[in-house]
Amino acid sequence: MSDTLAVPGAPEIAVILRRTARARRLSLRVGRSDGRVTLTLPPCASLAEARAFVATQADWIRRNVAAAPAPRMVRVGGTLPLLGREVPVIAGPGRSARYTGAAIAVADDDRAGPRVRALMRTMAQTHLRAAVDRHAAALGREPSRMTLRDTRSRWGSCSMRGELMFSWRLLMAPPEVLDYVAAHEVAHLAHMDHSVRFWAQVAALLPDYAVRRDWLRREGAALHAVDFGGR
Repeated sequence: MSDTLAVPGAPEIAVILRRTARARRLSLRVGRSDGRVTLTLPPCASLAEARAFVATQADWIRRNVAAAPAPRMVRVGGTLPLLGREVPVIAGPGRSARYTGAAIAVADDDRAGPRVRALMRTMAQTHLRAAVDRHAAALGREPSRMTLRDTRSRWGSCSMRGELMFSWRLLMAPPEVLDYVAAHEVAHLAHMDHSVRFWAQVAALLPDYAVRRDWLRREGAALHAVDFGGR
């Protein structure tokens, strides 16, 4: 089977074909952060079926690809969202990136993006740790562990063992939005669901949580579109 299919009327859009034994039907997904189109097929589906399905969904695919934010490469001379505001990325000495309070300084070479990403992770650890500690103290429960990842499907999670995980990209959001995600996951230490009791607990920690949550729903995809390059 071909790895990709073109969308009728938009040949520049490539649909990535992915077979999986778990699939029971054909399903399309357009990445909110990068506009990448993936068609998942069950093992028995033919290429002709895939083409026909893509053709019937062509308008939907074009609309959703157009709605995805454009990728932003991190580079010296550009800007980067940090704690809800755009800060310049400037040339600086040394092997590591550093935040000056007004800009991010990093060596102007092909490792600038990954170095800035490392700085962002370190800063995110500090800000999220402070937010988690504050909300955990208010709740009277402590997480067993906190880790950071670069997840696409969720901004945070809480395991049954009390382990919290957050996306370090939250550092690019306004501080109150980062604080909301911290409160949301800490609330799961008391309620491992999204019941009425859970949301009441979130509201007890942050009465205006809905405004912060709505910002993330509207703008979160743009944070995922920031491309730091490298690995």
